[in-house]
Amino acid sequence: MSLFVASIGFGLVTAAVLALAAVGFTLQFAVTNVLNLAYGGVMIVSAYAAYLLNEHGVNAWVASLAAIAAGGVLSVALNNVVYTPFQRRGTTPIAMVIVALGMTLILEFGTQAIAGPTNVSLNMSQGATVKLGSIILTVVQLVIIGLSIVVMLLVHGLVRYTRLGKAMRATAANRDLARNCGIRTELVITMTWLISGCLCGLAGATFAMNSGTFGATSTDIFLVLILAAVFLGGPGQPYGAMLGALVIGLATEVSASIIVSDYKDVIAFVILLTMLAVRPSGLLGARA
Repeated sequence: MSLFVASIGFGLVTAAVLALAAVGFTLQFAVTNVLNLAYGGVMIVSAYAAYLLNEHGVNAWVASLAAIAAGGVLSVALNNVVYTPFQRRGTTPIAMVIVALGMTLILEFGTQAIAGPTNVSLNMSQGATVKLGSIILTVVQLVIIGLSIVVMLLVHGLVRYTRLGKAMRATAANRDLARNCGIRTELVITMTWLISGCLCGLAGATFAMNSGTFGATSTDIFLVLILAAVFLGGPGQPYGAMLGALVIGLATEVSASIIVSDYKDVIAFVILLTMLAVRPSGLLGARA
């Protein structure tokens, strides 16, 4: 029983990192209709940006600002240089998925060519351990959970109560109608890529902190968890992504206490396939 309860704590940490990534991913998809499978590549490039500063003596948390900036800039560049030109040529959605997969390979193996094939880690202390019953977490893990909660509240405020958030929702609902109503949809799309890219960069930094060591291809499996969280909650639904991240994070870690831990990520894949078969619109998504 103690192992089962302890796994809940690890599941909350995984869910916190996953929520940061999944919300950014689903915002991109909602506003731009691009299934950006290069998201994991952007995450790992951002993690290496933080690692580069950290190696030169910068505190890991401060270095995370470089990861956030790298994620935002790289995401905007991906949209402006790659995705938008293809969309203007009338590229089909399935072809855009292939383009995104190609960008994933370029980002990951380009990073590997520069940084090398060996795994690296951030120079940081995990801090003291905090025991809550059978749940034992480090200070860093608790900070990651708290940071994720704060960011989710900020995303909620952005989407529900700001002019940009309303413009994002209008653009996601009907881009042409939003443009005809005077909304500068191109600017809204660019801002969406910037904000979601910053979330991706932060997710990359926290992923590096939580995993201990990481390499150029470390986010390949994590991308499956992101997709599972997004489709579980409902594609294009930020609140659904938050809910999906919580469910997937807990499910993967709790299952590790029941089955062999090497197969815990299979649970996320099973949940993803089940949701696609039963309710493709997700828990919070409207049925078509």
